[in-house]
Amino acid sequence: MDASTARALLARAPGLTAPHARALLHAADGEMERATSNKVLRAVELPPAARDFLHSPDGAALAADLTWLDLSGARILLSTDPDYPALLAQTVGAPAALYVQGSVAALSSPQLAMVGSRNPTIPGRDTAREFAAWFARAGLTITSGLALGIDAASHEGALQGGGPTVAVLGSGLDRIYPPQNAGLAQRIRENGALVSEFAPRTAPLKQNFPRRNRIIAGLSLGALVVEAARYSGSLITARLAAESGREVFAIPGSIHSALARGCHQLIKDGARLVEEAADVLSELRIALPQEAVASSQAAPAAAPALDKEYEMLLDALGFEPAAMDVLVARTNLPSGSVASMLLILELQGRVAALPGGRYGRIP
Repeated sequence: MDASTARALLARAPGLTAPHARALLHAADGEMERATSNKVLRAVELPPAARDFLHSPDGAALAADLTWLDLSGARILLSTDPDYPALLAQTVGAPAALYVQGSVAALSSPQLAMVGSRNPTIPGRDTAREFAAWFARAGLTITSGLALGIDAASHEGALQGGGPTVAVLGSGLDRIYPPQNAGLAQRIRENGALVSEFAPRTAPLKQNFPRRNRIIAGLSLGALVVEAARYSGSLITARLAAESGREVFAIPGSIHSALARGCHQLIKDGARLVEEAADVLSELRIALPQEAVASSQAAPAAAPALDKEYEMLLDALGFEPAAMDVLVARTNLPSGSVASMLLILELQGRVAALPGGRYGRIP
């Protein structure tokens, strides 16, 4: 078996971990062509599913994999390769292989995982985007899962900040999920990397995403949770990061917001409370570039002054979304006036209309 086919075979073997791949190559005296020979397979202890597959590989699947690799420009990165990310290799259950499109070097750069709700508030999405841009300017690669919501905003912020970003998928790299982020995925290929441990043509099955999360955590120096409900999948990434000895950070929110409860629980459990990007950078001992410090100290442009009734309406809105009837009750203003004022505030970029007839302030 030639080396390329052997690599594709090891990458597709179910349940094969980084230590298994290293043991196979060691038993083959470093010769990839012999790493899946019967003699080597007898010498190494392997999971039953992996052993069965390596003994009787699916030739058609392997041929299709090799064709896809050739056409897509993707690369198989084995745990035995020198550029396999060292941080990930240190974690329990690190995958034997990663499929990579884009920059392999990005996987070994200093990374921060940013995760959160798929249905965030507008302030939450803006916070993720702004923080990610700051981190990118500080030299951090932002790693996330390409999901809708906080994941996508984090990738976008990193790109806006001029830095690379890494997206770890819960499907094969030929099946971008969710499809709405296909354009974002292309930008990430060009300015970072798309990564998956799943072979081509693997569908985005529900059970794949917790496995995906361990790679996000394993690649990163720490994990920042921006918004998360109490049972959010983002908390899995945070837990896996903590179990791997990485820092866990969380941004707090209102006690009335369901999307703050997961972050609050993390903080109770010992996660670092984050109010600004510098909190994360100082904990990771990463200096903020001078130009970013200068821009942060620049005086913000003054917002146009508001009439007293508009100020009262914004105060009544607070920092949690509220419905029209709630705002009418809080302000004692006529409903027609409140509706007109909300429209003007929306045009000024101070509030946003949300699903369910609610309005929310924009920071």
